[in-house]
Amino acid sequence: MSDDRWPAQVYGEGEDPDYRFSLANERTFLAWLRTTLALLAAGVAVDVLDLGVPDGFTRALAAMLLVLGAICPALAFLRWAMAERAMRRGESLPSLGVAAAVITGVILVAAAVLAVVVTGS
Repeated sequence: MSDDRWPAQVYGEGEDPDYRFSLANERTFLAWLRTTLALLAAGVAVDVLDLGVPDGFTRALAAMLLVLGAICPALAFLRWAMAERAMRRGESLPSLGVAAAVITGVILVAAAVLAVVVTGS
């Protein structure tokens, strides 16, 4: 077992779990990175496209999407590290806590877009 893998606070303790579990954890991390790209693309699109809504609303919506896209990779890495460390220790996996901020933000953005669509402008 090599202790020189990064990050040391994850790989420095416990034993290597089954590779399938580590790879599943990594796939989840990559899915969050894809979500990041989608949030950033949506933020730019909302800012560039004319949605026929007040400019302040468009800017606020774009800013919210871009902020979510900016924090999502950090939360994804934190979630990956927590899950990997728990698997190495043989503990239960962590709760959804760190992803709750992104999920709440996406729900708020969806509610704002729905309000715009229903009211017509």
